[in-house]
Amino acid sequence: MDRHVRRELGDFLRSRRERIAPADVGLPAGPRRRTPGLRREEVAQLAFISTEYYARLEQARAPHPSREVLAQLARALRLSDAERDHLHHLAGAPPGPPPGPAREVRQSIVDLLHRLPEAAALVMSATYEVLAWNDLAAALMEDFSALPRRDRNLIRRAFLGPHRDHRRLYGVSDADEFARTSALHLRAAAARYPHDPEVTGLVEELLAGSEEFARLWAAHDVTDRPTLCKTFEHPLVGPVTVRCDVLDIADRDQRVVIYTAAPGSPSAEAMRLLSVVGTQRMEVPG
Repeated sequence: MDRHVRRELGDFLRSRRERIAPADVGLPAGPRRRTPGLRREEVAQLAFISTEYYARLEQARAPHPSREVLAQLARALRLSDAERDHLHHLAGAPPGPPPGPAREVRQSIVDLLHRLPEAAALVMSATYEVLAWNDLAAALMEDFSALPRRDRNLIRRAFLGPHRDHRRLYGVSDADEFARTSALHLRAAAARYPHDPEVTGLVEELLAGSEEFARLWAAHDVTDRPTLCKTFEHPLVGPVTVRCDVLDIADRDQRVVIYTAAPGSPSAEAMRLLSVVGTQRMEVPG
């Protein structure tokens, strides 16, 4: 890299560092913090590189950073996809495909979920991890905020449980078809992210823990048959039949799933009841 490009890279790193508050990455603000954002040594620690090397990058004195270092800096500085690409171009290393499925949901999409009061809506990653949801989705399915991250993965839940009251995946009517479809989608995701340890680890866990998944995986099926209507067996309001629409967020490799009931139907009334009671657990007298 020539001196001008090194300076551009250093200025970009500094600008990204200064916009991140210590609390954003779980660090104490502490006294005597004279500059905005993170300190150089904090970025170096988060990126697993030496403070001296990071300082030289900002000062336009460091040699060409490797792709590994660039990836570590992108994670440490919480860069968007566009910023990650820009960082790679500044460093003279054009970006390759993202290392793993995106987990950050755009704020505009999160806002959209909450503007659908009569629909249960959620966002899933390429590996079926539930990343964002609205209140009605939590009431219809489960309070995802109360679950650890690994239990918010619907493929894991479908094949490995837990199955509450012996009902697979919230008692949904197409649970078996969902399992088949999720297995073929995971195969496609594994092809897109062959070096991501979370993706490969999930596949290995499912192969070891579920004969059904192993059989579906061995079939190498990649033909999708979307389900347009399904019924949830809800423990409080009973069966809720909904239409299912899926919108792709191509640049994030994510899906928005929207469940709506037919206007005027008993399921629409059940959805209205769920929007009132939310995720509270109510005992039904025996």
